[in-house]
Amino acid sequence: MKSSNLAYVYGMAAVFLWSTVATAFKIALSYYTPLQLVFVAVLTSIIALGGILAWQKKLSLLKQQFLRRPMFYLVTGLINPFLYYVVLFKAYSLLPAQQALSLNYTWAVLLPLLAAPLLKQHLRKSDIAAALIAYTGVFIIATGGDISGFSFDSPLGIGLALTSTVLWCLYWIVNTKDQGDPVVSLLLSFVIGLPFIAVTLVLTDTLPSFSLKAIFAGMYVGLFEMGITFVLWLMALKTATRTANISTMVFLSPVMSIGFIAWILQETIAMATYLGLAFILSGMMLQQLWPRFTERKNKISPKPKLAK
Repeated sequence: MKSSNLAYVYGMAAVFLWSTVATAFKIALSYYTPLQLVFVAVLTSIIALGGILAWQKKLSLLKQQFLRRPMFYLVTGLINPFLYYVVLFKAYSLLPAQQALSLNYTWAVLLPLLAAPLLKQHLRKSDIAAALIAYTGVFIIATGGDISGFSFDSPLGIGLALTSTVLWCLYWIVNTKDQGDPVVSLLLSFVIGLPFIAVTLVLTDTLPSFSLKAIFAGMYVGLFEMGITFVLWLMALKTATRTANISTMVFLSPVMSIGFIAWILQETIAMATYLGLAFILSGMMLQQLWPRFTERKNKISPKPKLAK
């Protein structure tokens, strides 16, 4: 199979699996508290990622990368998986899956807004326009379409969902400083984050259920939200002839997720969710596609040089 075709296979597999996890979160949270689910899912992901690195004969890199920057991995482990997934799963426990999913996808719009001051990057006009459009969608979803009433069903859930986007962006901003193997870095973050999760679980919660259905649901989240899907996406980007073609596939994920939520969870998808998600996706598309359009336009019609 050609590398370009293989990239699409990896990419579609990743997008499909990510599209199922919002539904999986709600199912798993019917058996577990958010903290219990984080513990089971992270433990599963550590085993899966460790198996992948063993197959790739890269386990020796764990020690090398950790000793090179131990404090770096301490920070990434605290952010993800510990803080990010505890906050995200708590948001999912308080909100309908359709709302939590849509709000969480605004991380892509928030990322350049945070990267501008933290990484000293240039903030484009398209980034600002995308944020205004996307957060209009957030407001529509958060108010359930009752914009004039300005009322929220679960202010805490909405606040946590939006906080999760900040944590996810901070994690990726911190990771721009990482020069190591990305799968090794992810596994190190999870290994270091697990003790914090375990101690917090023992001090504030109870041990998770070991029923077959509960374990299967938690393992599914660990495998296809945190572990295997991440590796598939990396392989898609690595084998793609044009990364831009693969990255735009991510827009399919929230749309497919809504379908799974309606089909499996039997949630009635509110019109406010459709409208708000349309705004969010429009903002994401503007942010991703407009710079490419202007760059291509400038190549086709370069500005004339001034005569000396």
